[in-house]
Amino acid sequence: MADHEHGSMDSSVHEKTFAGFITLVTRASIVIIVALVLLALVNG
Repeated sequence: MADHEHGSMDSSVHEKTFAGFITLVTRASIVIIVALVLLALVNG
């Protein structure tokens, strides 16, 4: 088993994935809110 030093892991891929997830959630939330506002405007 390879020796592991605490704090030596490269987390750049994890950070990019998390940033992509946050972007996806933000955009999806905006789309949902806009859809709800449009539904409210047309008395849906």
